[in-house]
Amino acid sequence: MAENVAPTMGQPRPLLGSTAGINLLASAGPAVPGPATSGCADAACTGGCCGSTRPVRTQAWLRASRIVRALSWFSLAWMTAEGALGLLAGVSAGSISLVGWALGSVIEGLASVIVVWRFTGRRTLSDTAEQRAQKGVAVSFFLLAPYLAVRAGQDLWSGHVSTFSTLGVVVTASSLVLMPILGRAKKRLGRQLHSTATAGEGAQNLMCAAQAAAVLIGLSIVSLFGWTFIDPVVGVALASWAIFEGRRAWRGEQCC
Repeated sequence: MAENVAPTMGQPRPLLGSTAGINLLASAGPAVPGPATSGCADAACTGGCCGSTRPVRTQAWLRASRIVRALSWFSLAWMTAEGALGLLAGVSAGSISLVGWALGSVIEGLASVIVVWRFTGRRTLSDTAEQRAQKGVAVSFFLLAPYLAVRAGQDLWSGHVSTFSTLGVVVTASSLVLMPILGRAKKRLGRQLHSTATAGEGAQNLMCAAQAAAVLIGLSIVSLFGWTFIDPVVGVALASWAIFEGRRAWRGEQCC
């Protein structure tokens, strides 16, 4: 029978008491100099905990940051094309929800620029840059809400009628497929990096997909039943959601 030998004076005690613990530590990769984590578990984070957590910068962390930057560059290119085509379709159809969705692409592109800025150069390891990026992404949510609310109110009051747009359907349908993939990836990477800014950009991608679905449904209802009030109602709902997500991003709750 193996003896249980107590560690002698000055001899370090094994972290986990088994080879599993050693393997776990080895798999983490070498740490890059940076602030230590505060020990907040992702599954239990509430009240902005993740936004204030400062993780150890391992090689895996740096790889994730490079992936985030690449995804944000791709998002920026996509949003530029999506916004231009969506705006053209919305103006042609006279659709407030389609125009608002296209302008939302511009705002999401701004969030992508902020995240690219946050993970470029020395800012990659900067907690101050993360805090500034978090606030910037939150403000980008707030920029969209007033326009949507005012235009929707005007359309409800005047009885403005929108028309069906084939281009609008094509553009929104493509975003309905792509945006959930990008959004979920960024939310997951945001938790891994403890980056509220990244998770907030992911939330905007998911909002874009929901907006696309709402616009498609609204255009279809107007075309089939002539219910013109649906379009501005969608605009009001999207404005409310933008405010809700902006407040969450400002408080640092997006990564939890």
